[in-house]
Amino acid sequence: MRVLLTVAAEKPHFLGMVPLAWALRAAGHEVRVASQPALGPTVAATGLPFVPVGRDHGFWRTMKVFDLHDTLNDAPLFGRVTAPDDEVSWEYLLEGYRTVVPWWWRMVNDPMEQDLVALCREWRPDLVVWGSVSFAGAIAAQACGAAHVRYLWGADIFARTRRRFLARMAEQPPAEREDPLAAWLGARAARHGVEYSETLVHGQATIEQIPASLRVPTPHDLTYLPMRYVPYNGRAVVPHWLRTPPERPRIALTLGTTLMGQDSGGRALFRALLEGLAGLDAEVVATLPAREQDALGPVPANTRLTEYVPLHALAPTCDAMVDHGGWGTVLTGLAHGVPQVIVPSWFDDPMLADMLADGGAAITVPHRAMTAETISRSASRLLDDPSFARGAAGVREAMAALPSPAELADALVGLTRG
Repeated sequence: MRVLLTVAAEKPHFLGMVPLAWALRAAGHEVRVASQPALGPTVAATGLPFVPVGRDHGFWRTMKVFDLHDTLNDAPLFGRVTAPDDEVSWEYLLEGYRTVVPWWWRMVNDPMEQDLVALCREWRPDLVVWGSVSFAGAIAAQACGAAHVRYLWGADIFARTRRRFLARMAEQPPAEREDPLAAWLGARAARHGVEYSETLVHGQATIEQIPASLRVPTPHDLTYLPMRYVPYNGRAVVPHWLRTPPERPRIALTLGTTLMGQDSGGRALFRALLEGLAGLDAEVVATLPAREQDALGPVPANTRLTEYVPLHALAPTCDAMVDHGGWGTVLTGLAHGVPQVIVPSWFDDPMLADMLADGGAAITVPHRAMTAETISRSASRLLDDPSFARGAAGVREAMAALPSPAELADALVGLTRG
């Protein structure tokens, strides 16, 4: 079977797909990865074949003009995913699609759609696996007759929001119905002889790598393929100090690459977190790129500042983590049963943080309420109260019970035959 994995050039989104890609390779299938040229070095480092398509997108150049905390706390379209239906209006949903389609989805898909379709028609994959919002992959699959599935990085906020939108739109007078997503995606699909349907939005099935406790309500008519989350952080060397058991409790501090790309906001948050952890009788392992370390200045005495360390190797040695609430970071910690203090940054991070706090596996500290005192108090609670470790262990057990990437690889063969 030939399998094409495609995702817009976003390193965290691609790395989450690598365990499945290698499971498919190990099962004897031919696998390629297609994305914009900027992702090439990251893909090549995994040993997977890479095909560049189109040109690089400019999404993050645009995003640098925003403060993630101030502008996106109620993220357009997805900020009210957990709210009851009667609190999510047609006006909110419509304006959300009007904002998100041109600001995000067109920006990352349009530059690679033409070349991706050409690649699929030339290589003829049996299956296309496309990232959560890489709709160009769905178009390319249907243009060449391949089966296609969507690959989520976390909870399916997209399907929940889409179904709410369609229900609200049906309530409007016909003359006032507007669907920015269908208008854009339908026009792009028509260029290749593909008729628009909601399959272009949701795929023929969806791969979801989270336990039931972290899911959101989704439409019953969609097919979900559960898969165990397997941490993968890219090519890495495990340093000697990480192979030596720590002499006192260890706390990992990481804010991910997206937030630290925001020079002022990310750096200020990082320093505030270090100050909050400075008084604890614990070793704080803080990961920060070298260019950011120079700007950060002196750090507390209990801090081990390192440019990079593979989180999947660091997490098992930790008693707690302090992070921004990104799905990859949080799930890597949970895969090893590590409780977390989460200072959620944007998009669906607050939703994930609240879910884990409700389940007793984390403490949420809202960004605007964060001080050195609240961070110190929260981290101390994680270290002193064993209930948080038990809560995280429960999530770890639920994650471990999900089918492995190898088992899912076998299921995907049946999907393509069907």
